[in-house]
Amino acid sequence: MSQFTQLLFSGITIGATYALAALGFSIIYNASGVINFAQGEFIMLGGMSAAFLTTVGVPLPLAAVLGVLVVAFVGLVVEKLAIEPAHDADVVGIIIITIGVSMVLRGLVEVTLGKGTYALRSFSGDAPLSAFGATILPQSLWVIGLSTLLVVALGYFFTQTRLGKGMLATAYNRLAAQLVGIDTRRVLALSFVLSAAIGAAGGVLITPISTTSYDSGVMLGLKGFVAAAIGGLGSGLGAVFGGLFLGLFETLTAGYVSSAYKDAVAFVLVLLILVVRPQGMFGARQTDRV
Repeated sequence: MSQFTQLLFSGITIGATYALAALGFSIIYNASGVINFAQGEFIMLGGMSAAFLTTVGVPLPLAAVLGVLVVAFVGLVVEKLAIEPAHDADVVGIIIITIGVSMVLRGLVEVTLGKGTYALRSFSGDAPLSAFGATILPQSLWVIGLSTLLVVALGYFFTQTRLGKGMLATAYNRLAAQLVGIDTRRVLALSFVLSAAIGAAGGVLITPISTTSYDSGVMLGLKGFVAAAIGGLGSGLGAVFGGLFLGLFETLTAGYVSSAYKDAVAFVLVLLILVVRPQGMFGARQTDRV
């Protein structure tokens, strides 16, 4: 029982990170119909930025906030310089652009910060806490707690604010949103800023547990995409469900079968989902993008 509880704690921690990555995919998909394969690099940049800032003497809380803000700005720059000029391109063309952006960001980090790994100090110490016969790191509680807070804040933003409702209207029907005066280009820019900030927050939260490097975003981005596909692309609730489901399934497989299959689990799951239920578990609506 204690082993199961231990695996459960680990799975929820990892799943919360995947959920944040999946939310980033869903936000941009809703605004543009595009799958942003640079999302993993946003996660990596968040952790790398915060870790680098602490090495030059910036206090940890300030470094964490600045890391998120820096990556949010990078998201805006990416949208303005790479996505907006290609607004007439088809969806596949823009997806290819996002893959190119991910390669550029990864290369820039490799050149400027090197190939070494970066670590970040835990937010509130490293002494493990005991619960239900298992232990959990305080940083894992930060990951779970702040991820939950971000999900609640996003839910409020999309349902209670004018800007958030404008993003939902754009997701439902872009042409109709334009006809009622919503600036859909602004919505797309905001979607990249939000997606980058959420990814960066995930990177900052997970780095004290697993460290980070210039190429760590590749697998995190792929896992985030798998989580979004499992839950249903475009569904916020589905992104959270998909992330937690993937994290738990992956951890339980590593614990009870073999850690050699841990990364393969994600891709087996997404293949099954695409065959059995292509729209995902929460059935994100299908709309024609114009």
